[in-house]
Order: sequence, then C-alpha cells, then structure tokens
Amino acid sequence: MVMNAGAEFARSKQVSLTTYRKDGTAVSTPVWHVADGGTLTIISEAEAWKVKRIRNNPRVEVTACDIRGKVADGAVAVPGTARVLGDAESLAARDLIARRYIMSRVGNWLAKAFRVKRKPIVGIVVTL
Repeated sequence: MVMNAGAEFARSKQVSLTTYRKDGTAVSTPVWHVADGGTLTIISEAEAWKVKRIRNNPRVEVTACDIRGKVADGAVAVPGTARVLGDAESLAARDLIARRYIMSRVGNWLAKAFRVKRKPIVGIVVTL
C-alpha cells in the first residue's frame, strides 16, 4: 500500500498534509513535496502552525490532492511520522523543492534580486 501511495505522491504536484492539534483535531494543508522512496520532503515557514503541531505530535497523514487541497474520491490517506529538520538539512530540502517547482525557483530568484527579507524556512521529512 505504501509503495502504491509513494508512486502516487511522486506523480502528484501537491499533497494534503494532515497534522493534529493538541485536542486531536485534524488540520489539512496542501503543500509542495518531493517524494523519495518511503519519504516526502516538504518546506514551510518556521513559525507556521503546521510546524508547531508537528513539534507537539509527529503523527501525520498524507493524501494526494490538487493545488487547492481537494482530495480526489478514492485517494488513499497514508499515515506517517514527520520530523522538522535542522538548518543545514532545511537548506537541502529547499533546494530539492526548488528543483521540482519552477515557481519556487522564481520566488527565490525574485527575493534575491529585490533583496526581500523572507521568513525563516524549515524542512520537514515525512516517513510513510
């Protein structure tokens, strides 16, 4: 099941990352990702709520979705464990995402060209 889901994640442009609040309420967010075998690499602003929720509870679910977060009928939700990466690993994660998504590269280039101060980014690895 994880193998089929991994192939589906590799084909999809976005995944819905479901994290859990302290009270157990599920919160889903569409995110860009890079699939590699049984893991997904994601980046996020360091102060985003999903990062705070992962630090409190590393249990997550991942489902292929569209850019707006809509999950197709019959899409499989795969449980996983998320880990917030350190600084060096987060830079590598950012590079992975930029290689896959042209809009990430464009945003990174514009931020450098116009010297835009950006919020700190962290990488997240989800093990399926």
